[in-house]
This record gives sequence, structure tokens and C-alpha cells, in this order.
Amino acid sequence: MPILGQNQYGKAENRVVKITRDGATHHIKDLNVSVSLSGDMDEVHYSGSNANVLPTDTTKNTVFAFAKEHGIESAEQFGIHLARHFVTSQEPIRTARIRIEEYAWERIDAAGEEEHSFVRQGQETRLTQITYDGSSWEVVSGLKDLTVMNSTNSEFWGYVKDKYTTLPEAYDRILATEVSARWRFNWSDDQQQAPDWENSYEQVKKHLLQAFAETYSLSLQQTLYQMGSRIIENRGEIDEVRFSLPNKHHFLVDLEPFGLKNDNEVYLAADRPYGLIEATVLRDGVEPRIPVDLTNL
Repeated sequence: MPILGQNQYGKAENRVVKITRDGATHHIKDLNVSVSLSGDMDEVHYSGSNANVLPTDTTKNTVFAFAKEHGIESAEQFGIHLARHFVTSQEPIRTARIRIEEYAWERIDAAGEEEHSFVRQGQETRLTQITYDGSSWEVVSGLKDLTVMNSTNSEFWGYVKDKYTTLPEAYDRILATEVSARWRFNWSDDQQQAPDWENSYEQVKKHLLQAFAETYSLSLQQTLYQMGSRIIENRGEIDEVRFSLPNKHHFLVDLEPFGLKNDNEVYLAADRPYGLIEATVLRDGVEPRIPVDLTNL
């Protein structure tokens, strides 16, 4: 007889925008919230009994109600409020996982005193995943779609060559990538003081970018390690960082047929195929928990 394996359910991609009005000055939090619940759900699969099922429509309503009741101090704190509510208010629910994408807005400077106009920031999408089982927490935050480039101070040579190798060695090249990163906090217990989630995100991003800019790179792998190391060394609340970095290749264009010398000035930006560099950087003595494949997070 077949038996039921792992299962979960919930409402995905609830887009909630919270406006906080401080007189004429407004503040925006723009989130995409996905709720996933698991626990004592065997009977709904075996017999169709919904006795232990909280409707997914209710989880959607809870997201919007909590935006009003609790506000959105940070994506992490909002996810913690939701996860705690679902696990503590519904006995059949043993674990709640909240995934959040946050979209940033920048204030538009205007002539008047009103501060209620914004333009969507396009640098990156902020991410967090909150998992709660009634006794312990796991918070994994991160970002995606952060495109960065060094126009020099990057080389690539001394690599293995075989009969299929055609790539020429490079001693001055463009290094560009689109950063997808996740970092795991060591906060796991309500008895611990929680990090300052907003400040932590800004500081992690700062260290990540500084390491990218300041590393004279002989390989994208080396740059990745320096980015992760800078975060681990400077942010005590974080134990693990996982990166997925596509190498956004820029190839020097041959202009000799036109009688022109291309002195590292004109490049072809190729979007595919691309090298994909992935690795985890850990605090010494810590076991990795972030999935190798970030699409599974």
C-alpha cells in the first residue's frame, strides 16, 4: 500500500504593500509573501477530510491583517510574526515556513514638502525564509539579481588545457556577475536577542560589495570566497553564506578587420552560455544547512 510522504500546503505570492503615514512623509514596505504549513495532514490526503485544514484563503487574509496589526518592521520580523501565529494557533500545524521577497522603493526628491513620491529601486530583490517548528527558528535571508562589474583588476590564466580548449588567457578582463546569495543567522531561540534585521541586511550587502570591488581577482571563485569571508568575519550573527554567481562574460571584439585597435575598450556582452560558480562559506565549526541548489530554498 502506498504511504504518504512529506507534504505541505499554503498560499503563495501574497503581494502586500504597507504604507506608513508619518504626517506628510510616507514609508513603503512592498512584500511578496508565501506561506507553507505542514503537520498532521494525513487524513486530508487519504480520505479528503478537511478537519485539520486551515484554508489557504485564511492564510492569505492573515498576511494582510498582520500587515495592519503588526506593521512591517522588516521582512524577517513580519515572517516571524506569521510563522509563530500559524504554529501556536492551530494544533495540527507543526511547522510553518514563510518565504518573503521584498522590493525596495526610493524616495523622489520633489520641490514641495510632501514626501510621498517614490521610484522603484532596480538593484536587487531582498529575500528571507522563516521556518518555525514551535520550539526553534531558522532564518535564512539573502538577495538576488544584484548585478556587479569590475572593468579591470581581473585575470584568468594558468587553467587546465586540453584539445577542446580555445579560450585565450586573459591578464586584464571585465569581471561581471549577478549575485544570488543566502545567509543563515545563528539566532534560533526566543531566549536569544534577535538581530537588528534591517541593519544586518544593509551591512551584509555593504561587505559583499566592498569585497567584490577590493579583490584583485584571478578567478570568480576567489572573489566569491572573499565576499563570503568578509561577511562571516564582520557579522557575528551570521554563520553561513551561500553564493550562486553566473559569470556574465564580456568578450573583447576583434576590430582589426576595420583597421581599428581595440585596447580593452569595446566588448560583446554575452548572456549565454555562462559559467556558473557556486559555493558556501562557513564559520569554522558550523555545519552547512543552506541547500546546495538555491532554487530549493
